Amino acid sequence: MSTTPILIPNIVVELSFDQLVAAAQQLGSEEKKELIRAIALVDLDGEPMGLIDELTAQPPVDDITDEEIMAKLRVPFNQSFT
Repeated sequence: MSTTPILIPNIVVELSFDQLVAAAQQLGSEEKKELIRAIALVDLDGEPMGLIDELTAQPPVDDITDEEIMAKLRVPFNQSFT
């Protein structure tokens, strides 16, 4: 299992991905929300922003209801979307 150095000013901590996940799971609810926001701000070669730009440029789809969207979002992550 490899570790990746995490650089914090004046501190270097090496964590494996599993250790990082375990640490994140120990956070409180508000801390987890802050972590999610921080991760969302990470630039992944511009891909997420490009996707968002592409999707927002498309005309709205009127043949799906909010209820149908919410039903799909409630599907457990281990099930495939159909």
